[in-house]
Amino acid sequence: MLKKERLHISDRMGAHICLPKKGKKVLWIHAVSVGEALSLQNLIKKMKQAHPDWIIYFSTLTNSGYEVAKKKLADIDELLYLPFDFKLIVRRFFSIIKPSLFVLTESEFWPNLMREAQRRAGGVVLINGRISSCSFNRYKYLKVFMRRILANIDYLLVQTDEDKRRMEQIGAEKERISVAGNLKAEINLKKLSEEEVLGLKKKLNIPERYKTIVAGSTRKREDILLIRAFSKALKKRRDIKLIIAPRHMDRVERIREYCEKVHLNTAKKTCLTSEVTWDVLILDTIGELSRIYAVADSAFIGGSLVPWGGQNLLEPAFYGKPIFFGPHMDNFAYLAEEFVRKGAAEIVRDEKDLINLLVFHDEKKRVNMGEKAEQTLHSLQGATGKTLQVIESMMNLTNS
Repeated sequence: MLKKERLHISDRMGAHICLPKKGKKVLWIHAVSVGEALSLQNLIKKMKQAHPDWIIYFSTLTNSGYEVAKKKLADIDELLYLPFDFKLIVRRFFSIIKPSLFVLTESEFWPNLMREAQRRAGGVVLINGRISSCSFNRYKYLKVFMRRILANIDYLLVQTDEDKRRMEQIGAEKERISVAGNLKAEINLKKLSEEEVLGLKKKLNIPERYKTIVAGSTRKREDILLIRAFSKALKKRRDIKLIIAPRHMDRVERIREYCEKVHLNTAKKTCLTSEVTWDVLILDTIGELSRIYAVADSAFIGGSLVPWGGQNLLEPAFYGKPIFFGPHMDNFAYLAEEFVRKGAAEIVRDEKDLINLLVFHDEKKRVNMGEKAEQTLHSLQGATGKTLQVIESMMNLTNS
């Protein structure tokens, strides 16, 4: 996970941790990266509104997660990098922070972190928990080890009934697991007016009446498949644009080079000026994708044409966009199935499907899909209230 990123060694050794104010309840929340950090915006905001005296420490594993948390999580008090998972280092973090409650998100099971949390925090809770099919297949062969790890968690709030079943099968006690829903469905984005969307399109040099596909968080090889299909789609329809947002910035130059190879006009968002025209715009910034979905006429979810498990599809749903993804949505299987079942999303399996997506066959159907996507998102909300209730209960217990 830390590969190719600056390690911030002194930070992960605990050299720069600020002491909390005496007499205050302290909460330490850990989220691995960008998606997890963004999913907690609404929860943390409501937490601070209800309990302004709580001190919130927030840690993240990745540099991108740290930067997004710094920009988006205004209500946290201290931002940290996750400590290296060595007993003495982790112990130092807990001895300084002294949290009343340690909160893990999704599926971050670091052995020493978990053990020291159980020993030194007032309580440990997993929120928005999930187990992908890939992780489940690994964990079930490590059941004895996983049972010991999960025993360090006092309560597990998971996203779906399937996640609950998987947690039980890898060793978590049934009585300590509850289904709360998906916090990512509680996204709190800025609604853009029609005038604001038109203004954003103008800034991005998207001509009026052009159709735009936003492909978010694309992976290696998948980006090439999309561009190849787009170059063929342009021969059938000229008034289309592709915005591609690679999951990792090291793909930006490779994407640009391939676009040139197939004779597509390409621009990078950071180099865009009013004079630049493009067929493909590469979003080479971090934390901006959710807003860019607002200009989409259709959204493609990356990590799904290749076996990466997909990405979050709820941001385009927030803006009422028709959603498309490949067959590999394992990490978001429940959401993918729900959106397809309700007519809000479709699966693309090959180049022919991609070209049909890119040339906008049946535009009336897409408008209907977008409306259903927004409706489906609303039907999935409610996890924030349930999660906050459990955290409040555990904070009271640890300080009674």
